[in-house]
Amino acid sequence: MTKRDYYEILGVSKDSNKEEIKKAYKKLAKQYHPDISKDESSEEKFKEVSEAYAVLSDDEKKQQYDQFGHAGFDQRFSQEDIFRNFDFTDIFGEVFGNSAEGSIFDMFFGGSQRRQKRGSNLSYELEISLEEAAFGTEKKINIQRSETCPKCDGTGAKDNSLINCTECNGSGQVRATRRSPFGVFTQVTTCRDCSGSGKVVETPCPECNHGFIRKDRELSVKIPAGVDNGNQIRVSSEGNSDKGGSGDLYISIFVKQDKRFERDEDDLVTTIPISFAKASFGSEIEVPTLEKDVKLKIPAGTQSHTIFRLRNQGITRLHNYGRGDLLVKVIVDVPKKLTKKQKKLLEDFAKESGEKIKAKRGFF
Repeated sequence: MTKRDYYEILGVSKDSNKEEIKKAYKKLAKQYHPDISKDESSEEKFKEVSEAYAVLSDDEKKQQYDQFGHAGFDQRFSQEDIFRNFDFTDIFGEVFGNSAEGSIFDMFFGGSQRRQKRGSNLSYELEISLEEAAFGTEKKINIQRSETCPKCDGTGAKDNSLINCTECNGSGQVRATRRSPFGVFTQVTTCRDCSGSGKVVETPCPECNHGFIRKDRELSVKIPAGVDNGNQIRVSSEGNSDKGGSGDLYISIFVKQDKRFERDEDDLVTTIPISFAKASFGSEIEVPTLEKDVKLKIPAGTQSHTIFRLRNQGITRLHNYGRGDLLVKVIVDVPKKLTKKQKKLLEDFAKESGEKIKAKRGFF
């Protein structure tokens, strides 16, 4: 099923500011909240407007959505990513007088386990060579991350000694009833004392911090062909661990400068000096590529700064087929010193060309 445009869902334009987007969402949330609306489809509509607001009110997600649309955005963000770390408390406090954050996550993900805090993401900077960027590679990296404590299996309790939470009586949920102009509403939210598990620690585990330890880990990471400076590679679930699961690892790529080539997107540029004679009479020169040296024919009369294109000798196109090209710029090299015979020959050449020139002592 094709997803509707987020702007269309909220009834706002692309140039709407955050306050206008928030105002539109508050109106629709009040209209479609399942505790208020009698429409059978209200829950789905409420989910839809909440998802649209979570994206358009976040600067980074909004930029990604504006650039790539649903097709590209949905490849980068799961529905859980959209709502992760998003707090509906303030906005629902304005609309309903209290927080409905728990009901949002019950609708989308169901159950208290998914609402537990997910581990934080980690970042890592990786430097690679131009050849590795061009053809892809596999690198081993070492990171330090939080992992489940093996002594207590992540419970945080000595000998796994967990007892029922006194706040929710072991149910993991707290029920609250309130009156509003729309009637009496009963809201069930996750117990904050036990994070919805229904259990709390009786005696803390002496080996860890709330069920987790810091640990060094070696990972093997595949770098796709065609990456460039600033590209990020996401390694799912290799971030820090927490009760709700592990975060992700984001690897930022930095490509070392190469003495032979400059990179221009998927193309490479190299500069080769040639003599005046080779440029005049034509010749064959050797040109370096990422794989091996190749022969390049220079036609007679080639001018300095002429650029020759070697097809498919550049960078592999990221997530695409084919490669860029190698651009060879030839520079006619003017000698700084000449013998008497060379000077005489050049003078004769100048005369034949109709130029009046006399080589002075020290000119060359």
